[in-house]
Amino acid sequence: MATIKRINGKIGPSFKITVTHGRDLNGKQVRHNRTWRPEPGMTERQMQKAVQRAAIDFEREIELGYQMDNRQTFAQYAEYVLELKERTGAKHKTIVEYKNLTKRIYPEIGHFKLNEIHPQHLNSLYKRLASSDMRKNGQTAAASIDLTALLKSRRMSRAKLAGLAGVAASTVSKACNGCNIAIASAERIAQALERPLYDLFKTERDSEPLASTTLLAYHRLIHMVLDQAEKEMLVPYNAADKATPPKLKKKDVNYFQPQQISAILDALEDEPLIWKTITHLLIVTGCRRGEIMGLKWDKIDFQTRRVCIDTTLLYTKDRGVYESTTKAGNRRFIDLPAETIALLKEYRREYLELRLKNGDRWQDTGYVFVRDDGRPRHPDSIGPWLSKFSKRRGLPHINPHAFRHTVASVLIANGTDVVTVSKQLGHLNVGTTEDFYSHIIEENKRRASECLADTLLRSRKA
Repeated sequence: MATIKRINGKIGPSFKITVTHGRDLNGKQVRHNRTWRPEPGMTERQMQKAVQRAAIDFEREIELGYQMDNRQTFAQYAEYVLELKERTGAKHKTIVEYKNLTKRIYPEIGHFKLNEIHPQHLNSLYKRLASSDMRKNGQTAAASIDLTALLKSRRMSRAKLAGLAGVAASTVSKACNGCNIAIASAERIAQALERPLYDLFKTERDSEPLASTTLLAYHRLIHMVLDQAEKEMLVPYNAADKATPPKLKKKDVNYFQPQQISAILDALEDEPLIWKTITHLLIVTGCRRGEIMGLKWDKIDFQTRRVCIDTTLLYTKDRGVYESTTKAGNRRFIDLPAETIALLKEYRREYLELRLKNGDRWQDTGYVFVRDDGRPRHPDSIGPWLSKFSKRRGLPHINPHAFRHTVASVLIANGTDVVTVSKQLGHLNVGTTEDFYSHIIEENKRRASECLADTLLRSRKA
């Protein structure tokens, strides 16, 4: 039975509803409390009727095993959910990405109690996130001088600058290549070089709204947190289910034409063997960058011409470069052409010479693509190198992921079934492959239809 206690405060009356239900581990009765406040303008009779209904509803909720959490804020509960996800197997980098998203979510709805969040609050958040003023600081920076030349004059490597500045090696590479970086990173680089920011960088305001994929990532995180709260019966429903999330603007898949691949392969002939081999593997396997950089010699079978892909190299600021399972957490085997095996054998000779040359400095990590001391290379170093390579050779900009899309498009266009393509790419399910490459699959179906018509129908008219 629920008990109701009236409390007369300075801003008007409120009612404390108490329901006693069950016992704790020590045998003590458990009391559940809820505060109910009347709507402004209610008469005494209306208040009494309304609080009685609220008490009955509260008692029913407790009996059904559900109690709305009116204490935890969204931010507090989200931290619990992220810890729970990491403890139950979520990848560390995924958790890091979630925590980066919370930096914009918490200031907006983090202070809300779980039971106070409604769809309209989330819709307002999505609208704010889509506005041009939601960038963290509104500014980016690009090098105004030749940073590579400056580092060379100081006999300082990019890796050393990254360490001194406390930024990722890929950030330093982007800065050296003239790409925009966060203003905070530029300030740390300038400080490490003991030069004023504006001597090294030019800044500009970034007023571009967040990408639709980024907006959807915020919605998915909020949905995940509230979904857990609903499972634990802390909220009556998942407000994110009833909100209107931003629509994903689907971009055309970026892939290379055969003649473009041929031009890239020709240009690679005069490049360092390690980068030639890395790029060649991206072209023929469709693997992700981290999977190529995480490849170890014992995963390559030179006799059967097969490679096992079951690990990836990742980078986070707190861990640095570390090894993890593949994105889908699965293992796949990819057959390699004879040309690729020949290139790997040539590179292995260079690798062994490098190991002998470095003697005691060498760290035997087993990775295929390493620094001069045997340590693995940064997984994000492929992008900056390819960008520099494409500019130097007069090629279109090369996005490493475009090789992955190229492999998929070539396989599908040549009649390979979607299941096989999905396994080649390491997708968790076939639906992902079908969604990504739906336009190519449809085009292939049309060609197949025309082929049938040519063979079975039109040949009769000839």
